[in-house]
Amino acid sequence: MKGIAMAVSAETKRRFALATAIRGVFMLLAGLYALIWPAEALTILVLAGGILLVIDGALGLWSLTFGGGKSGNYWFDVVSNALSLILGILILISPFLATIFTVSFIATLVGIAALIVGVMQIVVITRERENYARIWPVVLSGISYILLGLVFLFFPLLSASIAVMIGGILLVVFSFGLFGWAWRLYQRSKVA
Repeated sequence: MKGIAMAVSAETKRRFALATAIRGVFMLLAGLYALIWPAEALTILVLAGGILLVIDGALGLWSLTFGGGKSGNYWFDVVSNALSLILGILILISPFLATIFTVSFIATLVGIAALIVGVMQIVVITRERENYARIWPVVLSGISYILLGLVFLFFPLLSASIAVMIGGILLVVFSFGLFGWAWRLYQRSKVA
């Protein structure tokens, strides 16, 4: 059975093009901000990460308690969600304690958290390897977390600044992709 194609008006296509171009502008501005002021961009990213960790930890604990989200590793899930919640709260209160806690402290926390997650992934998957067809993706993920943790522990400021700048470069590149897409959408609106 063939799908029914819905006609889209030229005006709607122009609105899609405009919305895509606006997304591209915001992405370009965020990328340039990250490239020009990586320390300030890092602060914003850390705060956003703290918010995400709090939400993730709270929802994970809620799911385990009330949502029926059970797995074979109940205590692993409780500990990882609690750590996520605690780390998120620490990150969110860090602007208040900015004179005491620095980006290197937060990078060290991220490094330690990455090490713990990587080791826990490897330990859990090797203990329960008979339940999985392939364990190498999880082992590889665990090793990646461990390596990331070591980089953040040994080079906290450098790794954080480089990560922000790489993110900025990617945002700029992706923004030009959105501009190209917006232009194509606009050109198609003129044909219709």
